[in-house]
Amino acid sequence: MASRISSNPAIAQLQSHSLADLVQAEIERMILDGVLPSGAKLTEATLAEQIGVSRGPVREAFRMLEEAGLVRTEKNRGVFVRHVPIEEALEIFEVRAVMDLYVGRKLAQGLRTAEVRELRQLADAMDQAVKADNANDYHRFNLQFHDRLLELAGNAKLTATYRKLVNELSLFRRQNLTSESMAVYSREHRQIVKAIAGGDPDAAGQAMYQHVMNSRERTLRNYELKQVASAGVARPATAVEA
Repeated sequence: MASRISSNPAIAQLQSHSLADLVQAEIERMILDGVLPSGAKLTEATLAEQIGVSRGPVREAFRMLEEAGLVRTEKNRGVFVRHVPIEEALEIFEVRAVMDLYVGRKLAQGLRTAEVRELRQLADAMDQAVKADNANDYHRFNLQFHDRLLELAGNAKLTATYRKLVNELSLFRRQNLTSESMAVYSREHRQIVKAIAGGDPDAAGQAMYQHVMNSRERTLRNYELKQVASAGVARPATAVEA
C-alpha cells in the first residue's frame, strides 16, 4: 500500500525525500544482490508496486541511483541497471590508482593534526564495521574515507573526475566486500593514514596506489570465479541437450 504524503508542502517534501532514500536503498540492494541484473530495464510502476510506494519516490530514487553510478537513463527508452564491461572496469581501476598515487604524495606533504585525526576516526569506523561484519556500514565509511582524502588534496578538477570514475565502479566495489576483503582493506587504510601522518610522500603514494591495484586484482579474480561458476552450471544443461 502506498504511503500517505502530507498535504502540507514542506512536510510533504521531507516525507518524499525520506521515502526516496528508503526506496533508493531497497533498489540498490536488489541491484547488488543480483535481483535486478546488469542491463535490466527498471520500470517505475512495477517497482512502486513491489516496494509499496507511489511512483514519485521511485522516480527520485532513480535520479540518486544514476548519480551513484548504478543505473543509466536512456532518452525515450527508460532507466536501466548499468553495465560496465570488466575490461573497462579494470582500466578505470588503473586510472584511479595513478590519481591516488598523486593524492597520497600531496597529503603526506602536510596535513593538520585535526585532519589526520579525522582520517583515523573514519579508519576506526571501518574497523568497527569489520568486527560487526557489516558490509553496508563498511561501504559507507569507505566512500567517506576516500572522498575525504580527495577533498583534503584540494584539487577540484581531480575530485570531479575521480568521483565520476568511482561511481562507475560502484557495483564492482560493493560486490568485492566480504569479511576477508574488508579486513584486508582496513589494514591498507591504516597503512595509508600512517604514511600520511608520518609525512612520507613516497610511502603514502605507494600505499594508496597499491590499495587500488589490489582492488583491481580482487575484482578480476571475482569475475573469473563467476565465469567459471556460470560455465559449470551451463555444462550439465548442454550435456542433456546433446
